[in-house]
Amino acid sequence: MKESHRSPFVSRLAADIEERAVGHQGIEGDITAYRGLVRAEQEAWRERLLRLSHDLHAEPELSFAEHRSVTKVTDVLREAGFTVEPGPADVPTAFTAEYGAGEFTVGICAEYDALPDIGHACGHNIIASAAVGAAIGLAAVADELGVRVKVVGTPAEEHGGGKVLLLERGVFDDVTVAMMVHPAQYDTHPGHFSSQAVSRFAVTYGGRASHAAAAPHLGVNAADAAVVAQVAIGLLRQQITAECRIGLFVREGGTVTNIIPERSVVDCEVRAFDFDEMAALKQRVLACFEAGALATGTTMAVEPTEPDYAELVQEPEMSELFAAHIESLGRELRDTRGTRGGSTDMGNVSKVLPSIHPSIAIIGCEHPPHTHGFAAAAATPAADDAVFDGAVAMALTAVDVAIDPVLRQKFLAEQATRGTAATRV
Repeated sequence: MKESHRSPFVSRLAADIEERAVGHQGIEGDITAYRGLVRAEQEAWRERLLRLSHDLHAEPELSFAEHRSVTKVTDVLREAGFTVEPGPADVPTAFTAEYGAGEFTVGICAEYDALPDIGHACGHNIIASAAVGAAIGLAAVADELGVRVKVVGTPAEEHGGGKVLLLERGVFDDVTVAMMVHPAQYDTHPGHFSSQAVSRFAVTYGGRASHAAAAPHLGVNAADAAVVAQVAIGLLRQQITAECRIGLFVREGGTVTNIIPERSVVDCEVRAFDFDEMAALKQRVLACFEAGALATGTTMAVEPTEPDYAELVQEPEMSELFAAHIESLGRELRDTRGTRGGSTDMGNVSKVLPSIHPSIAIIGCEHPPHTHGFAAAAATPAADDAVFDGAVAMALTAVDVAIDPVLRQKFLAEQATRGTAATRV
């Protein structure tokens, strides 16, 4: 971090490291001292980070409308000496914030969108604040470790796939490794947890309106097509694996009782453990929708409502490092091997570059995410602990990776061979 932004104690630690460091940019220096420098810098920013979390929680914003949230997050990063770029890749509520000029770029993802009606019931205020805290701590040793810190502000995780857009448009091309933490009811080892791939789409049926009593024989009932499709999908559920999920609701299905509906719209999502399995199940679900059109004589159109999300691929060595740091903070990791649930656009990032996406507990929270209870818990002292511990564990994981010559070279080599978004398309 720039000297003018370091606390006096942190500055003394940095000077001590520089005196004792050996090798290129001190990469073989005292790792304990580096960790101490990171922790001291984060401690100096603790109250500011917790205030950011509460400020975000108090004013939740929905996907692609997170304008005030972006300002709150980037204001703190600017205070800490980061260079901020608003709206990269033509995504208005995205941002990047960078510090350092090393060859090894650590990408830290910040989410800050909320849910309709129940606000930060997924705790994205914690995610964003922990990301800022991790970046500030890591920046304190960026120059010594030859690291470039890049915070990527990723909107619309709940619905819209902000990371997918940024990934496809090259915002992650210069990132060597990526990480983030997500609040939950318990702490998880990243390597023991994955997520589901998901595809979300809307099916629109077109029929013909007619008077439901005077001339029902002239109508073509689009709502009936939706009913047939739902019955077929309900029967299909018997024949899918326990890890798959199909969810839907009828968005439009008529307006009054005495007019046969000429239009119905069904929103649907299909989830599975891996992308190929999800895609295959989606074709079976679409066949159920086609049955509705065939049975009723309606037309049918299918449109994606947001980008497809891939399943998470947790980088194993980074996962072990993160788990060790979380345990060193006094947290107890729950054995979640075989557990899979939910979906995240971080999965798409993890399919392209080495990434981790662990869960960090709001200790004592009895409510699962996406509930009013979890939203309330996301602004408690336990949530504050999750912000700070998540920031510490991420920053120390990044230090360990950057200082390990084998891991460092491995990830740099992978980055050199994966190409850009343009070449991957």
